Amino acid sequence: MEEARRQTQHQLDLIDRQIIRRITAVIPHLHPRRCSYRRGQPPEAGAFLARYRANLAAITAERQQEIDALSRKLARQDRAIAALRARPGGRTPP
Repeated sequence: MEEARRQTQHQLDLIDRQIIRRITAVIPHLHPRRCSYRRGQPPEAGAFLARYRANLAAITAERQQEIDALSRKLARQDRAIAALRARPGGRTPP
């Protein structure tokens, strides 16, 4: 049961790494165009952060159902492990 929990956690971590890898690949495209600065207008300070957050939300939304399902599964596994340990004669954590 604990091995299944580790596998579920590994799957969640894998999805997290995939999202990070995708947003990292998008970052160079989020920088503002330089032409407006040459005309005497500095780039908007919060524009990059707003574009970053919007892209991160979009990328995360693509995987949200999978993340939610794995999170629920992980919570069920945690409850089952805790119930087994709480039983008289149940296994104690290492």
